[in-house]
This record gives sequence, C-alpha cells and structure tokens, in this order.
Amino acid sequence: MFEIAAAPTQGGGIVGLILPFVLMFVIFYFLLIRPQQKKQKTRNAMLGALKKGDKVVTIGGLHGTIMEITDDVVVLKVNDVTKLTFDRSSISHSVNTDSDA
Repeated sequence: MFEIAAAPTQGGGIVGLILPFVLMFVIFYFLLIRPQQKKQKTRNAMLGALKKGDKVVTIGGLHGTIMEITDDVVVLKVNDVTKLTFDRSSISHSVNTDSDA
C-alpha cells in the first residue's frame, strides 16, 4: 500500500557545490579586480612620468606647475609667489594643453 520512494541522489557532488563559486570569482575578476589593477598601473605610470614644468591637478582640485620633484614630494607653483609642497601620490592627473605641444 505504501511505497517507499528512494531519495534522489545528487549527481556531481562536490563539483556542483564548487562550480558556482568558481564562476562568481571569474566574474568578479573580470568585472572588478582586473579593471582596478589596470587603472592602478596607468596611475603609477603617470606619477612616474611626471617632470619639472608639467601642469598638474591635485586630488583636492588645486592646479599648479611642478617646480621641484623628488621620489615622494612635489613642489607646485600655484601663482608667481606661491609654492606649495604635496606628496607625489596626491597628484590626480596631468593637464596637457594644445599650446604646450
């Protein structure tokens, strides 16, 4: 009268559990990790290529021209009399103008 149904078995076992995590890691790598590494690499190249006379913008938005530069310190000339000292890592980007080229 009563039939005992056999419990369905999981086909794949541990592979079925690990595969979604591997797929999520691959998606995170290509969508988040790799682009961030690429952005960091271009930023480091830009900071390494800075030289005296370049026009730059700091992270705080200050525009200036590099007067002195060392491994970790940059002195910016803001106007004719004002010189400010910043960490090299506080440079946001270099400003290129067509009149300089």
